[in-house]
Amino acid sequence: MNVPLSPDDSLRTALARLVDGLPPKRAAQAVERLITNYRGRTPTDAPVLRDRSDVVAYAAYRMPATFEAVRSALEAFAEAVPGWVPAGHVDVGGGTGAATWAVNATWAGERAVTVLDWAEPALALGREIAAANPELKAAEWQRSRIGAALTIESTDLVTVSYVLGELTEADRAAVVDAATTSGQAVMIVEPGTPDGYTRVIEARDRLIDAGFHIAAPCPHSATCPIAPGQDWCHFSARVSRSSLHRQVKGGSLPYEDEKFSYVAATRFPVTPAPSRVIRRPQIRKGQVLLDLCETERSLHRTTVTKRHGLLYKAARDADWGDAWPPAAHNET
Repeated sequence: MNVPLSPDDSLRTALARLVDGLPPKRAAQAVERLITNYRGRTPTDAPVLRDRSDVVAYAAYRMPATFEAVRSALEAFAEAVPGWVPAGHVDVGGGTGAATWAVNATWAGERAVTVLDWAEPALALGREIAAANPELKAAEWQRSRIGAALTIESTDLVTVSYVLGELTEADRAAVVDAATTSGQAVMIVEPGTPDGYTRVIEARDRLIDAGFHIAAPCPHSATCPIAPGQDWCHFSARVSRSSLHRQVKGGSLPYEDEKFSYVAATRFPVTPAPSRVIRRPQIRKGQVLLDLCETERSLHRTTVTKRHGLLYKAARDADWGDAWPPAAHNET
């Protein structure tokens, strides 16, 4: 009996088939050029993804990382909205569709899906890759200018991942506003850098001003307690490295960690986590140190020791980005 592949396995299999037809040296050169362009903040009036070779190299190199980051953020969001399942999803600036795959991995089943991007080669490849997933075959891939002229049809969930950094300040505001006008829930994901975090905070403020409730990662919808310019809130998702990853980066490890910042908000009331682990837990002899963002709009370090019993075991298993305490220990 054939066991259906999970969304991430299906995605990796589809990407591997694409790269098989692309000379390794050419793929590596394309990735290097794309990285240089993105670091140079290429404006959106000059498409970075020019042809199929560019798009294949980009998809093989970036889709797994984007997929894992967005899926990690969506898992935290899903915990704050138990029982809610989006019936429709619009992926703004979705390119080859990594966020679409991540939504499908979080909430299995078919739904109305629209991917908006202005790079036609990316949309074409995204459509081709999606054919490997029966639940995404009906997705619509539409060419659209991502900026002030953006319009989004009414839907349950709008995702905007790794897009805002490519836009002007005015276009960033317009895209977030379009998302709040159209979606019942909005997820913004950016690189886990100080600049990426700043863009997420700007989007968070606009979401709150539009009447949205913050669902994750923040335990509240008040002002972020992190002082601007002194630190930034970000998280990490582990990504299995492909042979192309290793070739381009010259690394030997079979994985890498994708750092990302995000915010998820809803038009309807939610129950966010009591607190969130915002740094990698420090495990020491007989104790675990957890840095938490709390409901009281404060950052706090708590120490969990063996005398806390089952809570201590939960602390040892806790990961960066997790809600704290786990649902089973809330009363404790």
